Amino acid sequence: MTVYKWTQVYKAALLETDWTKMQERLQAAESALHQRKHEFSMDGGGPFEENQAIDDALRSLMILRKEAASWRPRKTGTD
Repeated sequence: MTVYKWTQVYKAALLETDWTKMQERLQAAESALHQRKHEFSMDGGGPFEENQAIDDALRSLMILRKEAASWRPRKTGTD
């Protein structure tokens, strides 16, 4: 598996178990991914493989964000 410079922050969001930190992790990961896409737009588009990996990562984060949003009200309502 290729490791990109945004991989660490992306994995941190995926592996976060503290729901109070989830929003911050998601924002950091999305920011890193969008920054990399911006770098590509300034430099001929970037490698196909990394572009595909970024698109996949953004989709995963979107799903995680939706899951976290649906889980959190139930969790905070029972605490």
